[in-house]
Amino acid sequence: MIWLTWRQHRRQALFTLVALLALAALMIPTGLMMRASYADKGLAECLRVLNAVQPDPGRSGPCSRALNQFADQFDPMSLLGVLFLVLPLIVGLFWGAPLVAREVEQGTHRFAWTQGIGRRKWALVKFGSVAVVAVLVAVVYGLGMSWWVAPLTGAAQQNRFDVFFFDMQGVAPIGYTLFAVALGICAGVYWPRMMPAMAVTLGGFIGLRIPLTVLARPHYLPPETRAIPIEGTIGEPGGASGDWIIDKGIRDAGGTMVLPDAQAACAADPANAAVPVGPAGPAGRKCPPLEEFGEGAYNWQLFQPADRFWLFQAIESGIFVALAAVLLYLAVRRIRRVA
Repeated sequence: MIWLTWRQHRRQALFTLVALLALAALMIPTGLMMRASYADKGLAECLRVLNAVQPDPGRSGPCSRALNQFADQFDPMSLLGVLFLVLPLIVGLFWGAPLVAREVEQGTHRFAWTQGIGRRKWALVKFGSVAVVAVLVAVVYGLGMSWWVAPLTGAAQQNRFDVFFFDMQGVAPIGYTLFAVALGICAGVYWPRMMPAMAVTLGGFIGLRIPLTVLARPHYLPPETRAIPIEGTIGEPGGASGDWIIDKGIRDAGGTMVLPDAQAACAADPANAAVPVGPAGPAGRKCPPLEEFGEGAYNWQLFQPADRFWLFQAIESGIFVALAAVLLYLAVRRIRRVA
């Protein structure tokens, strides 16, 4: 049965292997090039300088220029990430949806299921083989993308929780891919025609991914809060590097939100940009935000710490793996009723 499965799907497997090799031929050289440029420009040290509480003005300028040069050279490559966002769906559409739907549409299921192999055994072998291949493919491009995109996210000072970067790397694509394949298989069992099965796979995948990303992901773990004084802060506070800021605002001394979705800082002394103006700063000027919101007002942030990235990846991947298991179970049960 395994040999028959291989014979039936060897063309798809070959195309998948060729596609992975083509991606590797593109990603490995460009990844090595980006990492070499990142190291040569000293961007790791520059990020430490720029993310300091009080950045050194003498070093901030050259560091900003180095980051801009890196971005001008390599930012267009981030468009390749769009391919990795849709890759799990493509695997589901062209591996999962046709698995049963094509057999029924072409009538070959009647022959396959009358050769001394029961429908359940046929389904377990076929579904299991495709699921294993899907997981292997997802491991390669998920972890490979994590390696490739690291210099881009670092140079852009972009946290990895960003939707664009979170969904394309790590272990989350494994869950997405397995779910897309299982959804395609299940759709093909319940609607055993190619086009309806692919349409259900497309709609179901997008219909679940968007609400889960927007509504559920920020609350996988209870978020933390942070209070940043307005007095003595230069520039809009962004929190620790890599943190995912879910919500922010300005609160008064009693903790009441007075201005949502905003942050404030004391204006710098025009004569000395490194010296912040306090409540009664140079020339008696008062910090405008404190004058507007009252003494003791502060910046408030609701955030997920950067060190939870891999835990969030595991949680999201686990959700989709569990859903995939349910869909495959339903497909195996339903297969006995397919005419």
